[in-house]
Amino acid sequence: MDWRILVSTFGAIFLAEIGDKTQLATITLAASTGRPLAVFAGAALALATVSGLGVVLGGGFSAYLPLMWIKRAAACIFVTIGLLMLFDRL
Repeated sequence: MDWRILVSTFGAIFLAEIGDKTQLATITLAASTGRPLAVFAGAALALATVSGLGVVLGGGFSAYLPLMWIKRAAACIFVTIGLLMLFDRL
């Protein structure tokens, strides 16, 4: 286990997730259902599944594409989603 990678990944994901739509949806669900443990379990499972998918895809892409192109594609997708959100298209 490379603890530096683990800690840096945790820090990056933790900071990126604070105040995002997922956290706001989780807060709303926990408040509206009155079942915070069930909401936590569902949210944790969903985030673990999405993270696992990202790791599998990232590992697979890295076998075929240079890291520079993976970063560029991720940046383009990120900017596109941001623009769609900015103009209320998402």
